[in-house]
Amino acid sequence: MFMESESQEPAAGGGSSPRHDPAPRPSRRVFSTAYKLRIVTEYENAPHGEKGAILRREGLFSSHVVEWTRARDAGVLGPARSQVRVPEKKPGKSAEQIELEKLRRENERLKAKLATTETALDIMGKARALLQQVSERADSDQ
Repeated sequence: MFMESESQEPAAGGGSSPRHDPAPRPSRRVFSTAYKLRIVTEYENAPHGEKGAILRREGLFSSHVVEWTRARDAGVLGPARSQVRVPEKKPGKSAEQIELEKLRRENERLKAKLATTETALDIMGKARALLQQVSERADSDQ
């Protein structure tokens, strides 16, 4: 078993210094529409054995080309489209709709609680009646 020697000096800062990673954090590559279209065209026109060479030369994966080809075929990738994506706005709920949903959830919760309470009361009533019958039989046997 390996044990640390007490004579070793602790690291600066009380022994809890964070380790410094000398490698820079990789950044996500962004490709222009023109570049994507050029690569897809070049890839499609390349002879069978040279498609991998194009991917290696450009530092791409086949999934890039597949994705860009699908986008082009769907009409999403083209000269008329800009590179910036604008998310579609979902119609917001009005304050009345939010309040209505909240009240419906509360109503369902209260209905479930009421059903539980009614079941418990029913069981307690039956238990009382059973105990009363047992008590009456015990009195009549004596």
